[in-house]
Amino acid sequence: MLQSKKSNTDVEDLTSDYIRKVTDIGPSRIMSTVSASSISQLPDKGWLEQFTFDLVLTVLNRTLFHPFVAWVGVLSLRAQATPYTHFSFMIATCYAVFLTVLALARAMNQRLAHGLPRPVDLSEEVVVVTGGASGLGLLIARIYGLRGVSVAVLDIKAESDIEGWEEVTGVDYYQCDITEREDVEKTARRITEELGTPTVLINCAAARINGQPLLSLSAEAFQKTIRTNLLAVFHTCQVFLPGMLSAQNGGTIVNISSVLGQLSAASLSDYSASKAGLSALHRTLEAELRVSRNDQIVKMLLVETGQISTPLFKSFKTPNKFFAPVLEPVHVAQKIITAIDEGQGGLIRLPAFAVFIDWYAVLPASTQRIARYLSGIDHAALQGSSEANRPKHGVSSSQISPDELKVKKGD
Repeated sequence: MLQSKKSNTDVEDLTSDYIRKVTDIGPSRIMSTVSASSISQLPDKGWLEQFTFDLVLTVLNRTLFHPFVAWVGVLSLRAQATPYTHFSFMIATCYAVFLTVLALARAMNQRLAHGLPRPVDLSEEVVVVTGGASGLGLLIARIYGLRGVSVAVLDIKAESDIEGWEEVTGVDYYQCDITEREDVEKTARRITEELGTPTVLINCAAARINGQPLLSLSAEAFQKTIRTNLLAVFHTCQVFLPGMLSAQNGGTIVNISSVLGQLSAASLSDYSASKAGLSALHRTLEAELRVSRNDQIVKMLLVETGQISTPLFKSFKTPNKFFAPVLEPVHVAQKIITAIDEGQGGLIRLPAFAVFIDWYAVLPASTQRIARYLSGIDHAALQGSSEANRPKHGVSSSQISPDELKVKKGD
């Protein structure tokens, strides 16, 4: 029987084993051969692109900012017979105590905010992944499938239309339009009959990024984004939550949102509005579970990320690769899977800058404007959309001005 908890190392090892099974190329392109249609081909990254703010923080957190390393410094001073009253010893001790208290405070915050983890037995879990035919959802589904967990993928595409799906093992596919309530209910009944009661729901489905200004965005495109990114989550949570509340070990609901729900970049009115609504819906449901004292039965996990190297962000131009690096899906998947396996709820924000998003709201408006200008966030979607729509040969009609079009028609 599988253990109820998996360490970060265990998940990383399993993820590495999975990668070795599905690809034989370098780490910079580990996601490119999962499926020809699921993960976009990415160019190899140079060493400078891999030097990011996240990398700097990771190194510091495992060295200078780690309590264990700080206490090693204190013990080293004592090994040299440094007096307790010596300035260097007092500074080293205060620094070690500060880091230790900070680590304990983080653990206490997690405990008070989200309670104790729920018991997890992967042999008894049934995982449902929406939007699992490509991108992050496909990766999570395949990793769980390789680990012997019952996995159901929900996607609007027909199974025969998904290139390379025959290579996916241990995953059951259910064609479902999650924006339609009746379709979700019918699919939920099938999953319960064939696999068992779903205990983990991972909402990964998302509409493509249009990258158009509000005045250029059609009502149909706006409605499709809202229905896919927000209404569909409402349907899946309402349909699958009752079964989790009655399950022996409870359940976990994971909602994949975005930092763009708070940053609200230009030309992303539909996407930002839908993700802001999704985060609000998640927190509201989390509060309702807490008030009804069901928060220990069902854990809520909100994931707010920046740009991920999946087809969804293919047309999005990265504004700043040092502070806002493009996330590899395998890294995001590892974080999500670890939290689920440990029975934890809470909030995952990636990359590192996303952790400080809440502080952005308290900055003066002038400072916010300067930060947006320096980051280039308000031009990223528009530039990416323009490059994506640019034809390889000749000029498309969308790039021709009205006056030029009249001349051409006259000719």
